[in-house]
Amino acid sequence: MKKLLPLAIAAALSAGSMLSAQAAEISGAIGATGQGDMTYRVGVGFDWNKSWWETSTGRLTGYWDAGYTYWEGADHYSSAKHSLSFAPVFVYEFGNGSVKPFIEAGIGVSVFSSTRVGEKDLGSAFNFEDRIGAGVKIGETQRVGIRATHYSNAGIKKPNDGIESYALFYSHTI
Repeated sequence: MKKLLPLAIAAALSAGSMLSAQAAEISGAIGATGQGDMTYRVGVGFDWNKSWWETSTGRLTGYWDAGYTYWEGADHYSSAKHSLSFAPVFVYEFGNGSVKPFIEAGIGVSVFSSTRVGEKDLGSAFNFEDRIGAGVKIGETQRVGIRATHYSNAGIKKPNDGIESYALFYSHTI
């Protein structure tokens, strides 16, 4: 946990400087691992304010996402873990109305408070984060959806069990 403190401070300072430049999206998620342990995530996102391939069907856009996840262990407290993550996320929004379905995908990095999470041995505290999700954007300020996120060290160190979280999320732009 002591190793995460400098990273959390750096992330907070970076987020603070980004906040002054643009609006932030605050998010929360509740999910479960493939082993049934609960996960709780809070995050902050910053829209790229760019779009590509804009048509009547939709548009491609994206955001930077930084998050903290609490991983509840099988015995709830003694094996609970924490992680910090950062990822660029691409989003394809369908349609032009006030309610837009979307899909998202991203690959980022994460650091865990331990190499073991629940029954999984990640091999290293540093891991990659792969995500895919879908949901609905309501107006310009709210999003709700589902997301699957996989964490592993990509074979950098053995073992490399990897772990997944499947979550429901909500975000609001402030």
